[in-house]
Amino acid sequence: MPEAPLAEIRSLPSWLLGRAAARGRTLVAGELAAEGVKMWHHVVLSAVRDLAPVAQADIGRSVGLDPKDLVGVLNDLQAGGLVVRSPDPRDRRKNAVSLTDAGARLLKRCEKVARRANDELLAPLSPAERDHFMGLLIRISGTAD
Repeated sequence: MPEAPLAEIRSLPSWLLGRAAARGRTLVAGELAAEGVKMWHHVVLSAVRDLAPVAQADIGRSVGLDPKDLVGVLNDLQAGGLVVRSPDPRDRRKNAVSLTDAGARLLKRCEKVARRANDELLAPLSPAERDHFMGLLIRISGTAD
C-alpha cells in the first residue's frame, strides 16, 4: 500500500502546528465575523485595552502589525466609535489610543466567542491534556514571560 501523500511533510511538527493554527484562525475568524469584527480588529482592541493609553507605534510593535496596516485598523475602529485617538500626554507629537465604552463591550463579546472557538479547537483533548498542551505551546513559541 503506498504511503499517504506528503507523509514526510506531515510528520514535521512545524507543519502540524501550522495546520492547527490555520484551523484555529478559521474557527476564531468565523466567530468574530458574526460580531462584525475581523481578527486584527480584535487583536488591536485587546492591545489597546491592556496598554491604554498607548501610542499607535507601541500598539504595532506589541502585536507585530505593520504601521500602515495598523492605521487602517485604527481608522476602522475609530469610525465605529470603538477607540479614540488623542494627543499623547507624554509626547504631543504622538497619538494615544484608548477604548471607548462601546469598544470595551465589543471586546468582551469578542473574547467570549474567541474562547468558544478555541474550546472547539481543543475539544479532542481532556482538560489535563489542554493544560499540558498550552504549557508546551508557550515553551516552544517563545512567549513565556
